[in-house]
Amino acid sequence: MADAPDKPVYLLTGSDRPKIETALGRLRGHFLAEATDVVSALDASAEAAVALCNAGSLFGDVRLVVVEDVDGRRDSDGRRKGGWKAADIETLSKYLASPAPATVLALVGEAIGKTTALWKDCAKAGSVLEFAVARKAIQGWIAEQFAKRGVQAESEACALLLQLVGGEDLHALSAEIDKLSTWAAGEPIGEREVELLCAASAEVPIFALTDAWAGRDAARALEASETILERESKPRRDTAARLAGALGTHLSRLRSVKRLAGEGIRSKEAAVKLKMNPYYVQKLYAQADAFSAEELHDATVRFAELDGALKGKSKLAPDLEVQRALVDLTRR
Repeated sequence: MADAPDKPVYLLTGSDRPKIETALGRLRGHFLAEATDVVSALDASAEAAVALCNAGSLFGDVRLVVVEDVDGRRDSDGRRKGGWKAADIETLSKYLASPAPATVLALVGEAIGKTTALWKDCAKAGSVLEFAVARKAIQGWIAEQFAKRGVQAESEACALLLQLVGGEDLHALSAEIDKLSTWAAGEPIGEREVELLCAASAEVPIFALTDAWAGRDAARALEASETILERESKPRRDTAARLAGALGTHLSRLRSVKRLAGEGIRSKEAAVKLKMNPYYVQKLYAQADAFSAEELHDATVRFAELDGALKGKSKLAPDLEVQRALVDLTRR
């Protein structure tokens, strides 16, 4: 936003939170600090935001009102909560029909669709700035961010960082990239550096667990499972079911790539067929190669037994049943 803002409302949205913050920072740079109000839609209704817009300034300056989280905020389960409802959007629409002449309103959200009333109202009365990264382009975005910091990151390292942190929160990814870049001090970054330095997230132990299983390392698998069970805020029973589901999904993928490999299909081709990250599929190929087809069949039978145990056929605690299954699965 190089030019001075000349619209009564700006909507900043999209998955690329770092770019949104950059644009918002440029916007705020056109206003005096004392003429800027920042609120969150989690706490402030549209009526309250409109009141701020109409309040005017004691010093006669042009004012900026920033409203964050207009579409809510993700909770620990990834569900979006809070934010403005239909009544708030209606209040905003009425305000935008005759906005305060000396106030600029900036609305910030992450996932506001083009078909929503909020998008349409802002596009009609002002300007919509969308900063989004397509999911399939996130790995390239990671490599680009490293390059901007003067660091060369191997494609495998970028893929692993995406797996560990996930692609839902680019702000979190950017923070990890900053940390890794600072540590590297201009040196190349590989998988090893990402494994050593990347902050653990909810998904990290799952990969540690499946890797330990594929490596037939019972001790490491049990340690990873216990780490997950301890970290989760949910009851161990619920987490045990999630672990069983994740392991079952991994087994299904191992069987799929085992079959594709038997048909002479290479991992890159399989990645296209399965619509998965090439690095991840390459890793699955290596893991599946360590198991015979019979072993994977036996693992399927064992998971069926685990499913029955978790649904009430066993008197043992669900987390213990999962760990018993892990011991069986890692046995040759």
